[in-house]
Amino acid sequence: MGACLCCSIEQWRDLPRHLRIHDFVKSYKPQNDEVGSLRILLLGPIGAGKSSFINSVESVVKGRICGRSLTDAASAGSSYTKKYKTYQINKGSQSHCSFVFSDTMGLETGTGGVHVEDIKLALKGHVEEGYQFNPDRQLTEGDDSYNSFPSLSDKVHVLVYVVSANSINIMPDDMFNKMRDVRLAASEMEIPQLAILTRVDEACSGVQEDIHKMYKSRHLKERLEELQKQLGISENCIFLVKNYTSEIETNDKMNAHILCALRQMIHFGEDFVNNQ
Repeated sequence: MGACLCCSIEQWRDLPRHLRIHDFVKSYKPQNDEVGSLRILLLGPIGAGKSSFINSVESVVKGRICGRSLTDAASAGSSYTKKYKTYQINKGSQSHCSFVFSDTMGLETGTGGVHVEDIKLALKGHVEEGYQFNPDRQLTEGDDSYNSFPSLSDKVHVLVYVVSANSINIMPDDMFNKMRDVRLAASEMEIPQLAILTRVDEACSGVQEDIHKMYKSRHLKERLEELQKQLGISENCIFLVKNYTSEIETNDKMNAHILCALRQMIHFGEDFVNNQ
């Protein structure tokens, strides 16, 4: 493969250090006694890599490839995730990390995909585990899956938008409108928000050769700036990530970028629950 011209600019972000962040992630405990685990909700278009990111985090923590959150490489046009499901990250010896991921049905254009109002209810802790998302009807008070009295642990502590770097430049306005709708609601609740751009290797050939070239990539810088423009999230709250999808072994370079994003999610979530 020839030289990648898009990776010829000066490095625009420092590379993360893997081992130090790994120790922090595994040893983290919330200071607020009302919260057993930080709740991180992932939201994004279908196929953006929400479930793959959960698997990637567990792969990093355990040091081997994991696939507990089901993904579908052949899925086209509809979300593979149908239920509201929470994932604990196993760190071995029958113990778990002190943060969880809430996975959701993917956003779609038009009336398909997860109902935006259901996401807003999830932010407030009103959506019960296992709720079957219905694009045609939002969850309402009185339904079996509606939690009328959510605890602080039930509520979302960090909202993370997951968007593919390979497709952000062709995403329809309708998709961004839905994410902005949720963003406004989360902001009113003072829930911290971050974003991750996945599939960076598909968006830039140079990154396929070396994952650390992602912060020298002109294409990826432009994609990050596009997401920043569309959602209004500051640049230092947007992270570039390559999920584990084709690999059969973990490696420190990929781990470092996944852990860097995760550390900031934990920091933001910790700040939020301490202010409650």
